[in-house]
Amino acid sequence: MRLPFPVRFVLTALVGAVLLVSGRASAFDPENALLLELKDGPVVIEMRPDLAPRHVEQIKRLTREKFYDGVVFHRVIEGFMAQTGDPTGTGAGGSGRRLPAEFSRERHVPGVVSMARAQDPNSADSQFFIMFSAYPSLDGQYTIWGRVTAGMEAVNRIKRGDSARNGVVQTPDRIVRMRVMADVPAAERPAAAR
Repeated sequence: MRLPFPVRFVLTALVGAVLLVSGRASAFDPENALLLELKDGPVVIEMRPDLAPRHVEQIKRLTREKFYDGVVFHRVIEGFMAQTGDPTGTGAGGSGRRLPAEFSRERHVPGVVSMARAQDPNSADSQFFIMFSAYPSLDGQYTIWGRVTAGMEAVNRIKRGDSARNGVVQTPDRIVRMRVMADVPAAERPAAAR
């Protein structure tokens, strides 16, 4: 049965709106995706320049400078998140390039990638964290710049820290290598990023 034009038009518009809001309408963009290589496998992160253009640009610049290669996950809390991006491994280091906050209405749910910061909302630099679970108290307080679209099982295997020490990890896991997907030869890309 063929639906009348007005009904088809409304249904098409609704489906389009749902896809647009969910972020599923856009094609995969290798310039706004990362390949994060962990000991347990590759992770694909879709970056969100529509939410945080300055943060995405900084992450891409640092990635292309190989800033993140070999950096540890210095703070990992079970049921919360895994934090990395400090070349000193202490949680106090960065690249020296602070960013103004780019807060949004996006939610901190599993797989979301967000910037770490100090008390000052405009103090994000190079450190970021990947969410293991939903954490509504972070919503609107930290800059979300991406989400894991493949390889969350490798993220879930990152070594956890000591809960009595705020998640500080002894002999922590490291980022093996991080690359902007556009710089990765097609043959080396995970199937989810082709």
